[in-house]
Amino acid sequence: MSPVRQWRILFAFLCLGPGALLRPGGVTAKEARYCGAGATLRLSSPVSSQGSLLLVELKSARPLTEVKGDWGGRSVPFWQEEGHEAVHAGLLGVDLEKAPGRYELKVTAQKAAGEKIVCSANITVRAGKFATERLRVGKEFVEPNPEQVKRANEERDRLREIFDRVTPERLWNGKFRVPLDGVAAGSNFGKRRILNGNPGSPHGGADLPGTTGTPVHAAQRGRVVLADELFFAGNTLVLDHGLGIYTFYGHLSEISARVGDTLEAGDVLGKVGATGRVTGPHLHWGLTVERARVNPLQIVKLLGP
Repeated sequence: MSPVRQWRILFAFLCLGPGALLRPGGVTAKEARYCGAGATLRLSSPVSSQGSLLLVELKSARPLTEVKGDWGGRSVPFWQEEGHEAVHAGLLGVDLEKAPGRYELKVTAQKAAGEKIVCSANITVRAGKFATERLRVGKEFVEPNPEQVKRANEERDRLREIFDRVTPERLWNGKFRVPLDGVAAGSNFGKRRILNGNPGSPHGGADLPGTTGTPVHAAQRGRVVLADELFFAGNTLVLDHGLGIYTFYGHLSEISARVGDTLEAGDVLGKVGATGRVTGPHLHWGLTVERARVNPLQIVKLLGP
């Protein structure tokens, strides 16, 4: 792959300005499927779209153990709802570039007596409706030097290694929130920029408006697994919330935590800035669920206040 082609692919983090407003779609009435042995599988919606998030619930008349999910070869970790031994929930992330189609979700569990429960449901994935923007920019944005390409590749691989790790326990303990006070919506998720006629990768996060120095809060309890300055995203912090759920905070002017720190929901982790490859201050907020890039506003919709 040529350096220029690599640069276009890695340009996914570039944020050049405001775009169309994006809000998470409303959650439809849950569809229930009876699985036998007193168990019921429910989905927040039987239909999804690229970059969306679904909530899956398995309920039983009696306590369950070893609840596991599989969706097209990708695991769906489940957690037990507090105070409800017979209710388990999981998040199913639909990657931003997952091919549209119908995919089977399979959930298995065991009862205390050893009886196995198997549930399945077909989920339709539709194409996302994302904006496209054509821009003319300076050559330095699309024709990197070899050192820049090397650095960007290394940072991409570093992030992939982080997102590939799945902490087996749930680290969050409440409702997820938007990391900026007074902000309820973001822009640019899924937006694809065509730079000087060359298409780039879709934008993998939501851009939240804010002025330099605005406090950035942890969306929920989690462990800091990255706090560093990256080529594209500038000063960046990544929180591991457990069970394959990560939130990403980019372009910070300051970072207020270190790798290994455990932050509680609402703790200040940094301040809004314009570091990295951007032209103005804002927060790039990303969400990865089992390696799937999804609209972060949807976790607030499903697991928020």
